Amino acid sequence: MPTSPDPAVLYPDVAARGGLAAALQAEAEGCLSRVPVAASISGSLLHATVASILPHRAPLEVSAWSHERRWSIRGEEPFQGMPLIDGRTDDLAEVAQAARAWHDGTALNEIRQAAPFVHLTGRFEVPDNNPARLTASEWQGLRKKAAELEYVWQEAYQNLIEAAHAEPALRALYPFTSHWALRFSTTTRPNLTVVGPCLSAHSDGTYGVGRGIITHDLGEFATAQEAVAVAVRQLPLLGPPQLGR
Repeated sequence: MPTSPDPAVLYPDVAARGGLAAALQAEAEGCLSRVPVAASISGSLLHATVASILPHRAPLEVSAWSHERRWSIRGEEPFQGMPLIDGRTDDLAEVAQAARAWHDGTALNEIRQAAPFVHLTGRFEVPDNNPARLTASEWQGLRKKAAELEYVWQEAYQNLIEAAHAEPALRALYPFTSHWALRFSTTTRPNLTVVGPCLSAHSDGTYGVGRGIITHDLGEFATAQEAVAVAVRQLPLLGPPQLGR
């Protein structure tokens, strides 16, 4: 089994500065020179975080790849731990620019303008953790992810997500996936309260509905709309989503 190269070999410039945190602060004409950048105790060459002035943004995570010279970022909202932005690049100056924008509270779409490698997950910021808004944000993220997939069954999966979102009874629930099966909760993350059946899309363009992740005991259907209709009939009477504290 091949081993990863020594980080100091992949990142000699980072090693020369004493770690990723210091290297970030020196990039992009020192745009992070006065911004708190925390080094990782376990891997100062490979990991660092950049805090934000906004309380509803967790520190941006910056990670260096261990097998080739490249960096990844992940910017989460702290209540659920779900990413708002991510991305990867081989240009550390771009990482510094994205980190500065994240720190300064720059709007998500403007962070991408400042650093084009940044990928918007589709989720939007909900500073007050309103459960209805968190639910809408998660649906938006799920729909964007489905549209960006490159698997052979991408079209069927996207059809399923869109059909479920079009149904008001399901759109009102918090969506999540497990083993690519679409599921629903009456509470948001971090503590989900699962309700209703699972919906799944198959590579042959059919759709399954089941009480469990890998079962289709409630039927298999030719269209996503048929599968969604069966799922709706299985739902109990429910109120609006609540925070999953």
